[in-house]
Formats: sequence, C-alpha cells, structure tokens
Amino acid sequence: MEPMDRRVFVRSSILSAAALTQSFTHLSALAAQQPQTRESNGMLYRTLGTTGERVSAIGLGGYHIGKPSLIEQESISLIRQAIDSGITFMDNCWDYNGGVSEIRMGKALRDGYRNRVFLMTKIDGRTKAAAAQQIDESLQRLQTDHVDLMQLHEVIRLEDPDRAFAQDGAMEALTAARQAGKIRFIGFTGHKDPYVHLRMLEMARKHNFHFDTVQMPLNVMDAHFRSFAHDVLPVLVREQIAPLGMKAFGDHFILDSGTVQPMECLHYCLNLPVSVQITGIDSVPILQQALEAARTFHPLTQSEVASILDRTRSAAVDGKYELYKTTTHFDGTAHNPQELG
Repeated sequence: MEPMDRRVFVRSSILSAAALTQSFTHLSALAAQQPQTRESNGMLYRTLGTTGERVSAIGLGGYHIGKPSLIEQESISLIRQAIDSGITFMDNCWDYNGGVSEIRMGKALRDGYRNRVFLMTKIDGRTKAAAAQQIDESLQRLQTDHVDLMQLHEVIRLEDPDRAFAQDGAMEALTAARQAGKIRFIGFTGHKDPYVHLRMLEMARKHNFHFDTVQMPLNVMDAHFRSFAHDVLPVLVREQIAPLGMKAFGDHFILDSGTVQPMECLHYCLNLPVSVQITGIDSVPILQQALEAARTFHPLTQSEVASILDRTRSAAVDGKYELYKTTTHFDGTAHNPQELG
C-alpha cells in the first residue's frame, strides 16, 4: 500500500449520490460472495475471515448486558436465550461496566454454554505489562482458560498503532498469550476515524503481522461521514481480515434522527461484507428484534440501498448522530487514561 495521504479521506463526504450508491452496491456484491448459511432457527452464519470459524452474523454486544439497569440474573437469562436462539458470537471488553459485563457473561457461560459460543473480549492496555494483566483478568472473570478472539480496544488515536507495536507494547502481550493458548485469534477495534484504522493496518504490515479481525462502526450514517465502510471495509476484504461491525444504531442517536427504522438499520449492516454485526441487547424485545433481522434478511437491491442513503444523507453529513466519531462521549480510555498503562 502506498504511503497514506489524509486527503484521500475527504472523498467519502464529497461523492455524488450516484457514486456513493455505486460504491455501496459494490460492497453489497462483495457481501454476496461470502459463504453464508441459514439454519432452521433462521440464524445466518458466516465464515470469520481466514480463521475457518463459522459464527452467527448477529453478535451479542457485551456492554449492554452489564448495564446497572439490568439485574445479574436478567443478564444471564438474556445471554442464554440468545445462545439457545442461535447467536454464537459473544462480544465483551475488560473495561465494560468496570468488569461487570465479563463477570456476568462468565456466569452465563457455565453449564455447557461456553462450548457453544465463539467468545471475544477486548483489552485497553498499550504496554506489554498492562495488556498481559488485563488478559489474565478477563479470563478469570469469564471463567475460561482461553478466549477465541482477543482484540486491542479503542485504537482511536494516531499514536495508538505506534504504542501497540512498540518494544514492550501490547502486541507482544497478545502474541505471547496466543502462544500460551490463552487466546486463539487477535484483532483490534476503534470508532473514531478510518484513517487510524488504516494506519494500524499499515503498521501491522511493517511488522509482518496479520490481524484476524477488525471491528468498526458500520451503520446507515457512516456512509456519508468519515466512512469506515467506504475506506476500511474494502481493504479488509482484500486482505482477508474478518470485518466486525458495531454501532448499528449509534447507541440510540441514529434512530433519534427519524430517518430509518431499526430493522432497516440491521438489514443495511448485514448487507455489507461483514462476518458479524454486533448489537447491544438489554431486553427480550431487543433480542427478538435482532433475531428477526437475521430471519428476514435478504440481499438489498440497488434501489433499496439508494433509498436508505438518500434518506440519511442530510442528517449524516456532519456526523452529529455519530457521537463516537465527533465527541469523546464513547471514548472510555479517554475518560480513564490509566487503563492504557
């Protein structure tokens, strides 16, 4: 890849409506090439990059199941209902709700449930020491001797790739943990700017490292402003790195715009070439909504994609409904910088 010029990243915001639709129609075509199966329960399953793992196209977000508004038993019940309904991809993070999310998921995965899921969690530490400590704490909370996927969380600053790949940086702890059998696959996440994601991928190439997964915001607003789908997703497909989508609703802000309905949001995400679209689930109705999205999904036509892009354009153009890009509201490591190490 040629050295990156930040000027290329203005292109998403200045594309014509026709060019933008064409771009996302191409992404739809890439999605159609993915191996995908639907089981009798209605759940879609896709292949996770080059790992060979088969996972549910809908993932259960770990943050919401640790919210204080839910009592522990409700969280455990939701997780198990999701698994019993066909959701196999479990998302979590060392810092979610001060560790409560991992603790609750660990309890939910007892009694044989652990063997039925693909378990992912994330760490914040940028130093080898901090990352290693957080890996071990996550395993303890999740009550398992290994996780299937460990991701470096919140790669949102320009210096994060340098810190991660530096001597005694987080990548040394992650690769050591993989060698020790504590983790199987390695990825990273971020939500701020596609430029930072591409810089992380460039840094990985320089160190001859191939990420198994990359997680990023993918939703109906993203197409128009600092677009991860437009700028990062094609790179991941080309390099056979499994894309993981998140923030289908941008918390609640995208729905607050009044431009789209929840099912449209989820179908739009599933229409992209993602392995998994992770969504927050904090009640039975929201779980049923996610399951219904998988059951009723069909590849969107070019006119359906165009309709969604047209309706969201004016609301999305300045990023006011994507607060994770434009504010520090969702930057957990900015509020708690000590977690970086």
